[in-house]
Amino acid sequence: MFEPFARADQRRWGEVYLRGLLLDGRRKSVEPMAARLGEDGNRQALAHFITTSPWDSAHVRARLAWRMQQAIKPTALIVDDTGFLKDGNASACVARQYTGTAGKVTNCQAGISLHLASDYASTAIDWRLFVPESWDPASPKADAAKVARRTQCGIPAAIGHVEKWQLALDMIDETRSWGVDVPLVVADGGYGDAAAFRLGLEERQLSYAVGISTTTTAQPEAAQPHTPPYAGRGPRPQPVYPEPAQAVKKLVIEAGKQAARPVQWREGSRPGSGRSGVKRMYSRFVALRIRPAGREIRKNTTGPELPVRWLLAEWPATEPEPVQFWLSNLPADTPLATLVRTAKLRWRIEHDYREMKQVLGLAHFEGRTWRGWHHHVTLVSAAHAFCTLQRITRSPKETASA
Repeated sequence: MFEPFARADQRRWGEVYLRGLLLDGRRKSVEPMAARLGEDGNRQALAHFITTSPWDSAHVRARLAWRMQQAIKPTALIVDDTGFLKDGNASACVARQYTGTAGKVTNCQAGISLHLASDYASTAIDWRLFVPESWDPASPKADAAKVARRTQCGIPAAIGHVEKWQLALDMIDETRSWGVDVPLVVADGGYGDAAAFRLGLEERQLSYAVGISTTTTAQPEAAQPHTPPYAGRGPRPQPVYPEPAQAVKKLVIEAGKQAARPVQWREGSRPGSGRSGVKRMYSRFVALRIRPAGREIRKNTTGPELPVRWLLAEWPATEPEPVQFWLSNLPADTPLATLVRTAKLRWRIEHDYREMKQVLGLAHFEGRTWRGWHHHVTLVSAAHAFCTLQRITRSPKETASA
């Protein structure tokens, strides 16, 4: 991982920092790690290495991606973001913003990550620190105090506010430039609701299964546009659908609960009565062929007909309405079980975040710089990859339940 480092002291302190992340201990910031590292516990050297030393974290992540692609043999890339809760306002890109980590709007940083994933393993290979509009001097919502801190935090002048879905596309492009080309992307509704994100994936000829909100609109597959009669004056009318687009939730409810089919998609972690000894994840799902609507979709569609995509909805037997929705551009003959397993693969990123935060100190970085944040999350990813490699050398049964 550290071959790109220019100096021997960088390699040394990189190895020491990684060891500090992997050692037992509740807190994985520099000072408590230094206290646990014995004769290698030089707090000043570790702080300089992670916060100030000019090594390129992207080079380390590229080598990490190459190594883990070989080990995991990924079937999908998973995109998501996580919050880094902060008490003060001095760290780079801290702002009051929503994070699922706290389930509310709070003072935090937001990091977007890209993970390689298969059914049995996953690991983060790329990161971006989200820049809120308040930190962007070119934004009308810029906060003068935060903009003034950019220099102190070492935020490059060219870095401004970019939507999270665009950062996700940028990371996908970067990993493809490394030669890591996985043809399927999975994401939650924070990304799937952005039509521009889905269109960006299709422009890159990538398949996807992404979460969407219940209010996403679409036409039924059978709907056909009609051209209104020409009145004889003005421009000729363009083909339009005779009925307005409907919310996807309404389309699924109209299909009826009887359209839901049972699917088991993976083994869980709780004990069960089956042959494997663990309970399998099970629910009921409806899959419909629909035509996603919206101004952006229409603008990027050639011809009068909107493209047909999969709508997948989870509708448990105990629920009066469907509870979760996904869109996918997988082929029309894709089996229901494959759609479900693909959409549900996102659980792996939650597993990664939990391990990186609870065990490896992902959210423990106390430095305030842009460079330091990217250095820290990169080395946490390397530590997590090491743990993943240890797991996948076990027996297949142990690996499946890890």
